[in-house]
Amino acid sequence: MSTRQIVMDTETTGLEPEQGHNIIEIGCVEMERRRVTGNTYHQYIRPDREVDAEAMAVHGISNEFLADKPSFADIADQFLDFVRGAELIIHNAAFDIGFLDKELERNGYAERMADICTITDSLALARRKHPGAKNNLDALCRRYEIDNSHRELHGALLDSEILADVYLALTGGQTSLQLGQEGSGGDEGGGEPLRRVEGAADLVVVTASAEEQAEHEAFLNLLDKKVGGSCVWRSSTE
Repeated sequence: MSTRQIVMDTETTGLEPEQGHNIIEIGCVEMERRRVTGNTYHQYIRPDREVDAEAMAVHGISNEFLADKPSFADIADQFLDFVRGAELIIHNAAFDIGFLDKELERNGYAERMADICTITDSLALARRKHPGAKNNLDALCRRYEIDNSHRELHGALLDSEILADVYLALTGGQTSLQLGQEGSGGDEGGGEPLRRVEGAADLVVVTASAEEQAEHEAFLNLLDKKVGGSCVWRSSTE
């Protein structure tokens, strides 16, 4: 088995490759014998369609930004050369591999990603190790005390760098003892305790309209599908 591992993430124009959505960003972080080497692959890609507004809200990548970027056909050989023969580590791998395989098919490649790499789904590993708990990337960062405070939007290279730390903690045994910090029902906990706000009775509460609530729910559904579980905003209200 190869000792070379590639931690990878992608960003896309939407959720369904079968509906013509494309990859717009690929980020890869190389590890050798479970050590980050500093070797990375990062590429923005011009799609053949516009980015959905819901997807843009997640990763912040605009159609204007992508207009002068290379197509997938332009970068495919370079990308495949970088990952070939490695163990590919992806969180919710079915999502990214589905898009990559569709891109290869569209561009006339006979190979698929499983022919090129060994594929490991870190989300599946996390679910086996922490059954019943939230196992999206944000939740795993909290559990393993990995700083992701600089992650305001999804980005393929940034998420790959964070996932590399998460994967090493996830597969390297217990990294810290957090007795009494896990809530019932599998919640991670571990944050600051709630504090009473003085003068809270005087605060003005502005509630969202029905239309705003529906838009918010649609946005959360998109995040759920991207992370393969419940996003951090849902966990804060559950």
